[in-house]
Amino acid sequence: MKIAIQGIPGSFHYQVALDYFGTDAEIVSYRIFEEVAKSVRLGNADFGVMAIENSIAGAILPNYELIDRYELFVKDEYYLPISHNLMALKGQKIEALSEVRSHPMALLQCKKFFSQFPSIKMMDDVDTASVAKRIAEEQLAGVGAIASKAAAEIYGLEILASDIQTVQNNFTRFIILQDTRSKSDFTPNKASLKITVNNEKGVLAKLLTLMSERGLDLSKIQSIPVMEKPWEYSFFIDTQFEDYGQYQQAISEINKRFGEVTVFGEYLNRK
Repeated sequence: MKIAIQGIPGSFHYQVALDYFGTDAEIVSYRIFEEVAKSVRLGNADFGVMAIENSIAGAILPNYELIDRYELFVKDEYYLPISHNLMALKGQKIEALSEVRSHPMALLQCKKFFSQFPSIKMMDDVDTASVAKRIAEEQLAGVGAIASKAAAEIYGLEILASDIQTVQNNFTRFIILQDTRSKSDFTPNKASLKITVNNEKGVLAKLLTLMSERGLDLSKIQSIPVMEKPWEYSFFIDTQFEDYGQYQQAISEINKRFGEVTVFGEYLNRK
């Protein structure tokens, strides 16, 4: 079984892939999220692991667009507690660092910690673990990385400060992606949807009222513009429900009354 991730060994995506699929799975690393989506779509990987939102930094909107564009399906979700750690070459001190590199989300989640070190420049990079690897391979003095404790261990770096994220109760929600919608042996209680609404006055309020009346609880809603139709929008929605029949009825009514519904996935709520 091949699992596509963004990042390398030591990254949070790598950890989720191991936790969810086990150590027997073959984990295939890609540089950017689009390559993950493309690999799943083309059948080069059986499943993909993709971060979709963080409890501090919010949603990763470009990833919603990738799921839509590559017509992928959400098989499941996975919540990972995030521990960010500052690391550098052994023997380095925080005061000796001139810059710290990491994924933009990691930098954002640790911004408060670095406010006490104004001389350190925070630099966006592709991935958390890849920075740690580069520091080790190129012996980059004066450069720190924000990454997992596993990354420090794998690449032989010294942790200068542990758990530096602003909010300690910090989770990232990952989704497990596949190319086709599979049959499940359980009754789902959560779904990921894309709803493209008609351009009518008050349509969003009416849509949300209908969903509420049918027992659908919105856990996430994000709007994106419809590229080919200026000033019209689609909504990416995560919804939870207790009655699957009511949910199906709501989807049918939305299709008839408000616009077009694309079901990205139906699965169990893991939160």
